[in-house]
Amino acid sequence: MLNKILIANRGEIACRVAATARRLGIATVAVYSDADAHAKHVQSCDESVRLGPAPAKESYLCGDKIIAAALATGAQAVHPGYGFLSENAEFAQACADAGLVFIGPPASAIRAMGSKSAAKALMEKAAVPLVPGYHGERQESGFLRAEADRIGYPVLLKASAGGGGKGMRVVERSEDFEAALASCKREAISSFGDDRVLVEKYLTQPRHIEIQVFADTHGNCVYLFERDCSVQRRHQKVLEEAPAPGMTAERRAAMGDAAVAAARAVGYVGAGTVEFIANQDGSFYFMEMNTRLQVEHPVTEMITGQDLVEWQLRVASGEALPLEQEQLRINGHAIEARIYAENPEKGFLPSIGTLARMRTASAVEFRLHEAGASQPAAVRIDSGVREGDAISPFYDPMIAKLIVWGADREAALRNMSRALAQYQVVGLATNIGFLQRLVSGAAFSQADLDTGLIERHHDALFPAPAPASIDTLALAAAALLQGEAQAAGDADPWSSTHGWRLNGKLLRTLEFSDQAGPAALQLEYAGDGSSWRLLANGSDHAMRIESADGSTLRLSLDGRVLQADVVREGELLHVFDGRMQYSLRYADPMAHAGHSEAEGGRLTAPMPGKIVAILAQKGSSVEKGAPLLIMEAMKMEHTITAPAGGTVVDMLYAVGDQVAEGAQLLEFKAA
Repeated sequence: MLNKILIANRGEIACRVAATARRLGIATVAVYSDADAHAKHVQSCDESVRLGPAPAKESYLCGDKIIAAALATGAQAVHPGYGFLSENAEFAQACADAGLVFIGPPASAIRAMGSKSAAKALMEKAAVPLVPGYHGERQESGFLRAEADRIGYPVLLKASAGGGGKGMRVVERSEDFEAALASCKREAISSFGDDRVLVEKYLTQPRHIEIQVFADTHGNCVYLFERDCSVQRRHQKVLEEAPAPGMTAERRAAMGDAAVAAARAVGYVGAGTVEFIANQDGSFYFMEMNTRLQVEHPVTEMITGQDLVEWQLRVASGEALPLEQEQLRINGHAIEARIYAENPEKGFLPSIGTLARMRTASAVEFRLHEAGASQPAAVRIDSGVREGDAISPFYDPMIAKLIVWGADREAALRNMSRALAQYQVVGLATNIGFLQRLVSGAAFSQADLDTGLIERHHDALFPAPAPASIDTLALAAAALLQGEAQAAGDADPWSSTHGWRLNGKLLRTLEFSDQAGPAALQLEYAGDGSSWRLLANGSDHAMRIESADGSTLRLSLDGRVLQADVVREGELLHVFDGRMQYSLRYADPMAHAGHSEAEGGRLTAPMPGKIVAILAQKGSSVEKGAPLLIMEAMKMEHTITAPAGGTVVDMLYAVGDQVAEGAQLLEFKAA
């Protein structure tokens, strides 16, 4: 067994690998950029080495620095995690040349499968079904457009060296092809250093099903069943589950055998995933092979009871696979939700900020089975951040992976809903509310799955904001009253919660607003410091604060007992009632009036990023919705469009410029 490894990654996967290594008695070395000097993954390892500045190209993508760190610290092997250099054949070969074990497949296998086009050609020779498309080396835009025209629209453009949804575009019409290709190539070169693409027929209502394979150096190769990863946005997975709903034993065996054959064809070693796109009728086509551990590997671990990182470390140490195919069994059902710092209501734009508060469901981090246990823990959380940490613009904005297990899919769904409801995140936008609607929605709960699920059910998943309920308003008001009383103490009689007045009762108006609009209520003080008469929307309610412990409030409202955590963040009050999160903005009459949201002729950056393309010139006239410029943030492109017909008065930045969130990008005059 290896005795010391370097983990060439960051975030939750670095923490995940370190946890298994620690359990096996293997020493670990972390690497970090300046942005991650105090990160959780650094503190999870025994040693750490600085790589360089925050941008990945100057730190986590510097293979020579990583190899030098491994040699300097006496590490025997390098675990690449996923992303960054995990599927870089040159890095794998450089590790081997330096006498280090690369905890992954040989460079030859990465090279064979790393190019989507080369992999498709290899699978074609092996008689594995392929989606109609062009997978060759010619990359002239005119030729690729002609191929797309031949295949028939819609087509999918996909970065040949890509993964994680980066460098992918669906093209509906021939006249849109050139612009989509240019955007796809820009994103591909930024993410992978390779702008080659392939063109495939875009299937409607397909499912995305992948098979986990594992091979050792003794000629053994097995599959650890399948994962359904159909629920996606922007070609990135949102929910994953194992086993795939509706999978028959015959189809599972056929797909598993095909995946093993693909792995054997390239002399594969270690953990890998063979991805298939499947029609609703059960037919399936090879899509690609990921020559690394996948983000969603925990659902496979939960249903098999196997620690796949331990398998990786044992195979890298020269051991045979721990189990043979006939020894592997499926136990129950597991679902994974990716919790991101992003705003689903704004096109899933990444959110940057500090995790001022992070509370989660009770969970067992990483561990699968206690000794002698017959089933895994119901809830598992893999995370690379803690309360107080920042989500920066330099890396993927994942906060955590929430994984649940149940004896069947219905039990797993209940556990997921319960665990999501217990999350409390303050300081930045998250997708938790969206995930709750997705998990409880009819399509996912009934396993009506395909890669277009989110788009097909857009209206249900993005409902119009509902006005705050009287319960939410009462809890927010009570939190304000408690906060004022605690801030004033006994020294300020004017902030007393008793509200005593010489000639009558105090009547106070509180004004709030949320996405649904303004909401106001009146409080009539009873004079005892804990009871009020609450008037809102023409109704009259009796409110009493029963107890307050930190952020946790317990109220009686018309005899009903309400309990919630209410967290104040400046003017925002976040109410967590155990089911959902509600955010209200308090209009503090003592505060200065805020600036107007109306920006007039200003168009501002929705997040920190870089200008990668300018599509309209100074003085040009444009129509509403016309693309004006393209920003890149977190390896994804975001197009800034004209809010109305008008004229571009001035462009304030050039291609290559870095811009801060909220920065004015251009001056625009509406017609």
